[in-house]
Amino acid sequence: MKKFIYLMSDFASIFKPLGLIFFATLFILSFNVKAAELKFICYQDINECDTIAEMAKSWESSTGNKVNIETVGYEVIREQLENQLESDAAPDLARVTNLGGLNKFYLDLKPYVDSSYWETNYGATLPWYRKPSGDDGIYGWQTQLTVTGPYVNVTMFEDAGVDMPAEGATWDDWADALRKVKSELGLTAGLALDRTAHRWAGPAFSYGAKFHKDGVPILVDEGFRKFSEVFVGWHKEGLMPAEGWPAGSGTAYKNAAPLFLDGTVAMHMSGSWMLGNYAKNITDFEWKVVPIPCGPGGCGAMPGGSGVVAFKSTKHPEAAASFIDFLSQTENAETFAASTSNITAHQGLQKSGIDYADVSPVVAEGLAIFAANAGKAADTTPQAYWFQGYNKNFAIYGIVPDYITKAITGEMSLDDALKAIDADVAAKIAE
Repeated sequence: MKKFIYLMSDFASIFKPLGLIFFATLFILSFNVKAAELKFICYQDINECDTIAEMAKSWESSTGNKVNIETVGYEVIREQLENQLESDAAPDLARVTNLGGLNKFYLDLKPYVDSSYWETNYGATLPWYRKPSGDDGIYGWQTQLTVTGPYVNVTMFEDAGVDMPAEGATWDDWADALRKVKSELGLTAGLALDRTAHRWAGPAFSYGAKFHKDGVPILVDEGFRKFSEVFVGWHKEGLMPAEGWPAGSGTAYKNAAPLFLDGTVAMHMSGSWMLGNYAKNITDFEWKVVPIPCGPGGCGAMPGGSGVVAFKSTKHPEAAASFIDFLSQTENAETFAASTSNITAHQGLQKSGIDYADVSPVVAEGLAIFAANAGKAADTTPQAYWFQGYNKNFAIYGIVPDYITKAITGEMSLDDALKAIDADVAAKIAE
C-alpha cells in the first residue's frame, strides 16, 4: 500500500508542472478573449471625436477593452472608407454619414443589446441604417440629429440698413433682401450654399420637389425643375459666388463656410453642425441662425447626421456592440450632446431637454431654431426624412451637384442637365 502511495506521489510530482502550464495557458487565453482592441476611425466638425474618446475611458476601465480612435478628415470617410471595408484595412468601427448606403458592411447589434431600449429612444432614426425593406436590425448609434438652415451675418444687414425677413418668409423674400445687402455694401455675392445635394435638397423640397413617388426614387419633377431654374438663376445674376458651386466639378464636396467667415456673403445655407465652429471662430461680426425659408412646397430642412457603426468584418463583435451600446445610453447621449453642442437623436432627451450650460446665447438660440426647423420639415416636407433613409441616397446626391454645376457654368443647358440627372438616377436604381 505504501508503495502504491509513493508511486502516486511520484506521478503527481511529474505532472504538477504540466498542470500549472495548462492552467496558465487557460488564464492567458481567457484574458485574450475578454480583452479586445478596437480600431475606430472618426471625423469631427469641432470636438465630436475628442468627446467620444473622453467618454470611452469609462467603458475601457469597466471592460478591460481598448478603443483606439483615429481622427481623420471627412473626405476619408466619404471617399475612402468603402474601399477600406472591401479590404483587410477595414476598421472595427467608424463615424459615418452615408447611413443606409453602407448597410451591407454593418454588424447587426441586435443580438448584443436591449432592443426595446433602442426602439424607444432611437426608433425614428434606426430605419436610416437599414436595408430598404423587411429589415429590423439595429446597426448604429445616431450621434446627433443634424438639420439644415441659414446662418446670417447680422452686422451686414444692419450696416446695409436692410431688415431681415421674419419667420415664415419665403426664399424669394430672402433673395430680395440679400440682393439689397449685396448692392448696399458692394459685395461680390450674397448667399453661399455648400456644394452638396444634401444642402441643396432643403430648398428644393420648399419648391415642391418630392425625390420619390410611391416609394420609388425620382428627382426631376415640377418642384425639382423649378428650384433648379431658381438656383441656376441666382448664380447667373451673381447672387451666389463663383468660388462656390462653379468652382467645383463632378461629385466633389465644397464647404462654403470660409465665404461666410471672411465676409464674402451675408448668408450661408449649412447646418446645425456648424454652430460650434462659428461660435469659436467668428469674432468680428454678429451672426445668428434664422428659421428655414419656405416655398410653395413647404419649409424644407434636410435632416441627417452622423452615426457610429460597427462592421461585420470585426474580430470583436461583442466588444464593438458593447461600446456602441455604451455610447447610446441616456446619460452618455446627454453628455455627448451637451459637450458637442448638437441636437440629440435620443427621443427621450428631446422631450426632457438638454442643458447646454456651457454654450453662448447665440448657440443656444441656434440649437432651438434648428430643432424647430426639423419639426417644420417633418410636418411640411416629410419626403426629406424618407430620402435620408434611402440606401442609395448618397449615390443620387452625387448626381445633382455634377449636372447642376454644368448648367451653371454653361457646359450644359439646364434641360439637358435635368435629362442627364433622370438617366443617371434610373441607372443607379437599377444597379
